[in-house]
Amino acid sequence: MNIIETPIKDLIIIEPKIWKDDRGYFFESYNKKAFADAGINAEFVQDNQSFSHKGALRGLHAQANPNAQGKLVRVVQGKVIDVAVDIRKKSPTFGQHYSIELSGENNKMFWVPPGFLHGFVTLENNTIFSYKCTNLYHKDAEVGVIWNDKDLGINWGIKESEALVSPKDVILPNFSAIESPF
Repeated sequence: MNIIETPIKDLIIIEPKIWKDDRGYFFESYNKKAFADAGINAEFVQDNQSFSHKGALRGLHAQANPNAQGKLVRVVQGKVIDVAVDIRKKSPTFGQHYSIELSGENNKMFWVPPGFLHGFVTLENNTIFSYKCTNLYHKDAEVGVIWNDKDLGINWGIKESEALVSPKDVILPNFSAIESPF
């Protein structure tokens, strides 16, 4: 595995080693020792998967302490722009975001530790997005920010009119209105 640090401390890109032959390909999507060697000492307790049409935008979400979740995310099929926003109050990158293209072709994985809002938008129909979580979901611990917050200035790679956003996510507050739980 190739471990790539991002400009935001603790956000990590993982490029698996892929073995290809005339049958297809094989790679390890998780290896506890390799991840621990990269500083990701996470115990995963819940796996989630979504199927989305082009333009589906899910986010920006987090879970507050003590239910905070770290997420190891990847795309099984299709393509997304994946985004993490630092909401750790004492972090020098508080309020900054990082985005990456994840796809079924590049097989990259993205480690989003607790203390970050997370979201993604699908760039292709029939996109399958998978994530491993370090804590169980708790509705009462939900934290969220509106995806198109002008202060964050996230480039989602689509026109705002093309975004398919849930009713719950359309009414999320701006970044300036949230009290960070981290």
